[in-house]
Amino acid sequence: MGVGKSTVGQLLAERLGVGYRDTDEDIVAAEGRAIADIFVAEGEVEFRAVEKRSVRAALAEHEGVLALGGGAILDAETRGLLVGRTVVYLSMDVEEAVKRTGLNAARPLLAVNPRKQWRELMEARRHLYEEVATVVVATDGRTPEEVTQAALDALELKEA
Repeated sequence: MGVGKSTVGQLLAERLGVGYRDTDEDIVAAEGRAIADIFVAEGEVEFRAVEKRSVRAALAEHEGVLALGGGAILDAETRGLLVGRTVVYLSMDVEEAVKRTGLNAARPLLAVNPRKQWRELMEARRHLYEEVATVVVATDGRTPEEVTQAALDALELKEA
């Protein structure tokens, strides 16, 4: 959350000359409402089912840069679909998350005690992000352009 996956994803797509797609945007368009509203109305279990279908469709249909929501990797089948693909994990620490997002209530999984919940989410997810990642790029204290270049460098695509 707030790591810059949409911004960096768009920059990467531009630099690589490929299309960009964001599964969170796909979900909002398909459902006609904000992700936070889906969480409130339907609950996390239903949202994760919608997210899983969205990711599966995007992976089948899109060949460019694809940004996945932060919880997409919770699903084992989704992680399986990422095997053999180039996956960039953008990491950041809690202090950077506070700076970027304020860890406010607009993020449904962080509604109560946001710092503690963010840490718990990351403890539960970090190993899954690392499991699917081709490269890990720290975003702390970096501009989106710097993160994009670091991702290209890590992927050995310096000329892009």
